[in-house]
Amino acid sequence: MRLWKVGELAKQTGLTVRALHHYDEIGLLTPSQRSASGYRLYDGEDIARLLQILSLRQLGFSLDEIRDSLAKPELSLPRVLELHIARLRDGIELQRRLCSRLETMAERLRSSEVVSVEEFLETMEVMNMFEKYYTPEQLQQLEERKKMLGEEHIRQVEQEWPQLIAQVRAEMDKGTDPASETMQRLSKRWMELVQEFTGGDPGIAQSVKNLYRNEPSAQQRTGLDPGIMTYVNQAVAASRKTD
Repeated sequence: MRLWKVGELAKQTGLTVRALHHYDEIGLLTPSQRSASGYRLYDGEDIARLLQILSLRQLGFSLDEIRDSLAKPELSLPRVLELHIARLRDGIELQRRLCSRLETMAERLRSSEVVSVEEFLETMEVMNMFEKYYTPEQLQQLEERKKMLGEEHIRQVEQEWPQLIAQVRAEMDKGTDPASETMQRLSKRWMELVQEFTGGDPGIAQSVKNLYRNEPSAQQRTGLDPGIMTYVNQAVAASRKTD
């Protein structure tokens, strides 16, 4: 059976030796064997697991999330590859849609039609954020949920979110225990609003998480920075422990 040393595996995959060492240290990818001198040796199963890890990374999972996901039957290697393939195909479709949108705008400009700065900014924001993190199918689902909930309800929720975020931040700044009664109430409402938005779709929930994790402009505009997200997650975790 062929075995790969860490340097060989790093060279063939384009990863660094340091990255593979880190994966080992955090229990994400522990080589199946060691040489008599103590060198890491990876077999075919290890390499298949590494492919699963890298695909999940491409899908936006954090290392902690990957560690949890590897034990889930619903995220087996074949399923992860299917998800990765779907994401790549979505990316191709997004590029096509972006090309069409820009062609339309270019034609308007060639015809001397006025295109406002606001339209330029809005187009760029949508391109670089929502289309970057949501698949076409997810965007369609969100649009359908918007119609189902109704414009009036959407407006009410849009007004409630900033107030809820401000309340949670105030508790966080005060050092309130995430397990406190106040934070349990606020985190419960938080998750209710998230559930309303995502419709319980884990893919959309992951896309939301990726957007706010990776986009500083979205964090600044909404106040949903990593600190407050961690604080809410701690409150949710505390709630589950008491259930």
